[in-house]
Amino acid sequence: MYTIVASEYEDVPAGGSRFCDEQIRICSPEDDLIAYKNALRRIARRQNVRTILPLRPSDPYVLAKYQDEFERHTSVPVPSMETISIVNDRMKLYDNAVEAEVPVPETWCIDEFDQWDDEFIIKSRYNLLTAEQVPSYQSNESGIEKGIVHVESGAKPNRNSIITEMNHKPIVQKYVRNDAQYVFGALYDDGEPQVTFQHRQIRGDSYTGGGGVYRESMYDPDLEAVGRRLLEHLDWHGIACIEFAKDSETGEYKLLEINPRFWQSLSCAVRAGADFPTYYWMQATGRTEAIDPGYVNGIRSHYLYGEICHLSSVLFDSSVLVDRPSLPIKTWKILSSCLMTPRFDVVHIDDPVPTVRSLRRVLRNRLMK
Repeated sequence: MYTIVASEYEDVPAGGSRFCDEQIRICSPEDDLIAYKNALRRIARRQNVRTILPLRPSDPYVLAKYQDEFERHTSVPVPSMETISIVNDRMKLYDNAVEAEVPVPETWCIDEFDQWDDEFIIKSRYNLLTAEQVPSYQSNESGIEKGIVHVESGAKPNRNSIITEMNHKPIVQKYVRNDAQYVFGALYDDGEPQVTFQHRQIRGDSYTGGGGVYRESMYDPDLEAVGRRLLEHLDWHGIACIEFAKDSETGEYKLLEINPRFWQSLSCAVRAGADFPTYYWMQATGRTEAIDPGYVNGIRSHYLYGEICHLSSVLFDSSVLVDRPSLPIKTWKILSSCLMTPRFDVVHIDDPVPTVRSLRRVLRNRLMK
């Protein structure tokens, strides 16, 4: 299998891996979405390219919106543009989840809500901002809004300020008190599951939550049921990462979002035996019969840079909804878990260049601040 890494960064860690056969410099989708699409299409036209893995938030949107242009040259198993428009808009997504009998947090558009008598969070309505959501954007402009505002009971946030900062009208969501968050990963072929995977998030990149940086593979039939119900309702095609929070009061898995792309904590799935990138390539090349849907429970792995971000959040982040943990206790928990479970996403003795590049980028970014 010939692997190409395409990035705007010359020193992207994956480009230095012994598993990377070629690295190509392209523009960033945040700089020019159309130029990014054209760059991917040029790569797709190469005879040795069989598929493109959706890794960035903009990838499924680009591959679905311009699917005809890509399918002339290669196979890209992604949801239809109609499905992408649903999962990109959290209001539409939650409506579909309710239809599929999947629990969701109570959610409102910010301009239709004014009852701040409980604990809430305010977050982006859209996974990806484009000209379709932001009238001031040109067709080649896009953006990612990951900001989350925690609102304690009785507090009334500055609605206009938040709308201006997020560049669109976000959503208000009742805060779900939970013991942990979970990922349900899946690969579907025209509505039929090829492989599914679950993990429990032990730590996120912030003490308030965020993407999983320490996780454990698991299986719960209840999580499997709600994940499958939602994807079957959407007639899913391609890769999916669904995030759930398990409500501490009801025990329900409540939907947070779907990402129609590979996820940050993918390494946990691969180490547990669910090799989604290879399975995606098998589906794209018509070899789904070779997919092995099994994996091992109880496999834990770390994203080391994310663990550092978690510690940094204890020092610098704040929340009116989540108590700040003790820095010494949190430091000890992270160090001890790394010693007890020395499995890391990027750190590999037999493939050292990505680690070196990652450390160099971290140091450079710190010095620039």
